[in-house]
Amino acid sequence: MIELDHIILAVNDRAGSIAFYTRILGLAHDGNREPFSMLRVTPNFVIQIAAWGTQGGEHLAFAMSKREFDEVFERVIVAGIPYGDRFDAVGNMKGPGDEAASRGMGKAIYFFDPDKHLVEIRHYETT
Repeated sequence: MIELDHIILAVNDRAGSIAFYTRILGLAHDGNREPFSMLRVTPNFVIQIAAWGTQGGEHLAFAMSKREFDEVFERVIVAGIPYGDRFDAVGNMKGPGDEAASRGMGKAIYFFDPDKHLVEIRHYETT
């Protein structure tokens, strides 16, 4: 079975991105391995943050349990981050919306990270 091991995410401010992904999404900062900072998503997957500069535009979709979804969504709201119920409606402050992805239909919201990468959080009805 092929498995995604890591991605490299170009950012403008490494410290700011680490703070965002740890504070809002609850990812663990696994330290630095220059020129990268490692953000642990699962036991077998990391995002390698690189301060290489970006205009944004990447899309990162995170599936989680309903409880985790509710916790992250609450942190988004408390932080005053504009969100939306669709990928093309960030800022409409609606959601979650119904969206299909790898495991079928689920509930999702979308918002931007500090570098204008589109972040999606979702849960599936069975999780």
